[in-house]
This record gives sequence, C-alpha cells and structure tokens, in this order.
Amino acid sequence: MKKVLLGAAVVGALVSAGAQAQVPADRSIKYRQGGFQIMAIHFGRINAHIKGERNLTPAQLEMNAQVVDTMAKVVFEGFVEGTDQSANTKAKPEIWKEFAKFKDGGAKLSAETAKLVAAAKTGDKAQLQAAFGGVGGACKACHDVYRNN
Repeated sequence: MKKVLLGAAVVGALVSAGAQAQVPADRSIKYRQGGFQIMAIHFGRINAHIKGERNLTPAQLEMNAQVVDTMAKVVFEGFVEGTDQSANTKAKPEIWKEFAKFKDGGAKLSAETAKLVAAAKTGDKAQLQAAFGGVGGACKACHDVYRNN
C-alpha cells in the first residue's frame, strides 16, 4: 500500500511539475516548498539511519533515497517567473538574477541524489554515508547562495 501511495504522490508531483508555468505564483511557491519538505523528511530518515538513531531495512533506505531523488528532480519546476515577489519564501532574488547558475545547482543536486539511490541499493553504510554527504554538500552550496535562513 505504501508503494502505491508513494507512486501516486510521485506521479502527481510529476504531472504538477509540467503544469507549474500555468499556475499562480503562490501555488508554485507552495509546490516547491512542499517538495523540499518531503525531501527533507526522507533525507532526515536516512540521516537517522546513518547515525544509528533509526534502523531502516534496505528496502526502506532505497525508498527514502528514491523519494529524495524524485523531489530533487521536480521541485525546481516551482521556481517560475513571478515567484520572486512573495514574502512567503526564503528564496533570494539572486535565483532569478543567476537563473542558469541556479538551475545548474539543481542539476548537481540531482546527480548527487542519483548516487544516494545507488548507494542505498548496495546496503553498504560507508557508501551510503559518502553519498549522503554529497547530497548534503549540494544542498548547502545552493542554500548558501540562494536561500535566506
């Protein structure tokens, strides 16, 4: 049942991503914020496993990594023209001034999350930890430049 719900959520996210350019700015902001929240929850679960605070099965590790990977691929669709005008976001104006560079950061994140999925499939804690660090580094690199704390 969980896989069905996850599949439905992923399909919904992907369908929504294609329609983002056609929705009001506030909905695009909610879309990307929701995607980042989902990503953070699943990334946190993997972190808890690495720290020994939670024991995830290999299937659970892979599922969490897959969600992080999927969200990394779709959340950037929520950064559309006009969403830089809201007070309800931590996005810095530099995103729109350096949009190509910002999108490159998203591509780097996606490359790192793909490595996380591959590491999760191995079940090797050292590989998982290294891939986790790569994703965290990609997140931090973007946050340092493009996100208000």
